[in-house]
Amino acid sequence: MPTSQSLTYKVAKEEWEFEQIHKLNYKTFVEEIPQNKRNSKKAFVDKFHKENTYLICLQNDILVGMIAIRNKRPFSLDEKIDDLNSYLPDAHSACEIRLLAVEKEYRSGKIFFELLKKMAEHCISQGFDLAIISGALRQKKLYQHIGFIPFGPLVGSPEAPYQPLYLTPEAFLEKAKNFIRNNPTSSIKNSPANFLPGPVTIHQNVKQVFNEIPISHRCENFMKEFKRTKRHLCEWVGSRSVEIFMGSGTLANDVIAGQLSLKNTQGLILSNGEFGDRLIDHATRFGLSFDILQVNWGTSFRSDLILNKLEGMSNVKWLWVVHCETSTGVLNDLDMFKTLCREKKIHLCLDSISSIGTVPVDLREVYLSSGVSGKGLGSFPGLSMVFYNHKVRSAPYLPKYLDLGYYSEKDGVPFTISSNLVLALQTALEHFISEEIFNEIIDLSSWLRHRLQKLGFQLVASESDMSPAVITIELPKKVNAKSIGQRLEKSGFLLSYKSEYLLKRNWIQICLMGINSKESIIPLLNRLIVVIKK
Repeated sequence: MPTSQSLTYKVAKEEWEFEQIHKLNYKTFVEEIPQNKRNSKKAFVDKFHKENTYLICLQNDILVGMIAIRNKRPFSLDEKIDDLNSYLPDAHSACEIRLLAVEKEYRSGKIFFELLKKMAEHCISQGFDLAIISGALRQKKLYQHIGFIPFGPLVGSPEAPYQPLYLTPEAFLEKAKNFIRNNPTSSIKNSPANFLPGPVTIHQNVKQVFNEIPISHRCENFMKEFKRTKRHLCEWVGSRSVEIFMGSGTLANDVIAGQLSLKNTQGLILSNGEFGDRLIDHATRFGLSFDILQVNWGTSFRSDLILNKLEGMSNVKWLWVVHCETSTGVLNDLDMFKTLCREKKIHLCLDSISSIGTVPVDLREVYLSSGVSGKGLGSFPGLSMVFYNHKVRSAPYLPKYLDLGYYSEKDGVPFTISSNLVLALQTALEHFISEEIFNEIIDLSSWLRHRLQKLGFQLVASESDMSPAVITIELPKKVNAKSIGQRLEKSGFLLSYKSEYLLKRNWIQICLMGINSKESIIPLLNRLIVVIKK
């Protein structure tokens, strides 16, 4: 019996593959199931062969299983059942599954199930939301067990009776999840396509490092690698210093608020989205003295607005703003902020949590800036960081865990820190060898935005103000963001929609952080069209 490693599943494209398909068709649907005439070539070419897409299973170069998919009407069942549509649920795009065949010695069940899984994934990628099949009557219970619903009269012949069934790909994938949970030895992996702003899809080499045996944060080898990671972070963003914390971006922004509280000066916080509003909350909780400039969500800041606000505020000494406003996808103009603060002799503080690793970020002239490991940098969540360009000292009246100066005085490791998270981050940083990686994100984002707009979707951020890594879609009122997000999730696509601020505005987001490609996005777009139209 073959191992799962020796089996390959693919779409048939080569002539030698089609020759083996015709021979397996003959063995199955002529010799084993007498529904077609015998011939001397011992090959049976299906009458819809040129319209079929064949998903096949190979052991080395030998065909051992196959299934055909066709979406052109009339289906073969149209010829066998009058008014076929009257038996079926409403569907935007249906297909017919035919010619499911597996060599006798390979009929353990795994190949059969895996072919159906590949079929469901293919149907979703092509935007099909209903599949119909004529299943051997003796296998009716098995088909039902994996999500098929029988309908109509039997077809075929007394010698070879078939039960018509239909299946939604979503229903099958839901059954597949149960199968995986109940069968720990199953080789089938449930790997949804990840378009979240975090956690992101992670490179395999980063995962491998994370799974290594933890080492003490006090040992010499850890300190060597820890300093190397800090040095790489600083070089990547042009900052003089950085401290790494065990926690989320919220912790990093609390550290910044703690540092601003030491200055006891007036500040200005800019907000054009949820995370700008959260900076206001950080500052309020620390009792900072500050004013607020807010503009509409989805718009960026203009220098004249900020200057007008500062006109009557001669005592402002710091300005705090979000670089990439994740809630909308707006990328605020960092160079403009730096120029303005330089001219006004104001300390610039920055939330760069969703921008580091997705766009070029130059933190020179930035007083304090926050970042995280689990977004654009492509590592596991759990580490946050604060970048700075000045000398810091411990402040005894700040909580130790939030005291940037205390970390600096303790060589960056005053408390326990996970060696696994640090080494995973260090490994992830190795992918950032040049800024060419940003051009790849820009190209992919531009292509996606144009595809979405061509399909009629309304995007929140304008092209001139957008982050290439966060695309926020304003859905029509007739559809519900939560419902769309849930249905896409069931189909194997993870989008951002669950946050309260997104649900309130009926928005969903496609984020290009971590590993993404056109090949992974096209199936999402096809499926998005289907669920929107239902």
